[in-house]
Amino acid sequence: MKILISNDDGFQAKGLVALYDAVKALPGVEVEVVAPEHNNSAKSNALSLHSPLYVQTATNGFRYVNGTPADCVHIALTGLLGYRPDLVISGINNGANMGDDTIYSGTVGAAMEGYLFGVPAIAFSQTERGWAHLDVAATKAAELVQQLLPSLPEMQQRGQAWLLNVNIPCRPAEQIRGVKVTRLGRRHAAEPVIAQVNPRGETMYWIGSAGPARDEAEGTDFHATQQGYVSLTPLQVDLTDHDTLAYWVPTAAALSKEGA
Repeated sequence: MKILISNDDGFQAKGLVALYDAVKALPGVEVEVVAPEHNNSAKSNALSLHSPLYVQTATNGFRYVNGTPADCVHIALTGLLGYRPDLVISGINNGANMGDDTIYSGTVGAAMEGYLFGVPAIAFSQTERGWAHLDVAATKAAELVQQLLPSLPEMQQRGQAWLLNVNIPCRPAEQIRGVKVTRLGRRHAAEPVIAQVNPRGETMYWIGSAGPARDEAEGTDFHATQQGYVSLTPLQVDLTDHDTLAYWVPTAAALSKEGA
């Protein structure tokens, strides 16, 4: 079983190294790393279309790219590796990717790029920054990968793939209560932008921090991780608001008549 690992914190991030060490120890797997050269948090699914990408190899064998997380997985799957991996995993991210975070997340973006190519993919994150109990998170991630490995050959034969978003509480192993399948919660709007004046007298702006949870009801990723569970959220790419399709039919019909 061949596994590709990427992330958005950069190829030297502790979370990436811990994930690699835990997964490569699983029996019957081959693991390669293609990750960004620098931190690329909040780059989502961005691809670099107007600048060349270069691949370098670190002393530990990790390959790193001067691009985004999605760039890394994209070029890996379209020529760099020379084979199709059975699984793409991303992380372990330094901080949560829950609720609305998944729209912006480079960690999820890297995993989603694999999914868009038809490869099963998982994004792993810790719920807090700072790498507390990272060894526990890496162990939990490897356990999930090991659980899913037997199903991958059949998935590939059927041309099927799934995309999972996994958030692991920063707790000792004995305080992790298990795994819960969850839906995404929601956050309030981000905190106000931070304005500063640079030495040249020009105003510069820093994006404010993410807002607090707005929907953290039972069943959400926020609720599960607060209760000490690992949250496992299946994601999809289809952004269509299926429930309101019928609502917009009269508008389209009226515009069609006007243009006739």
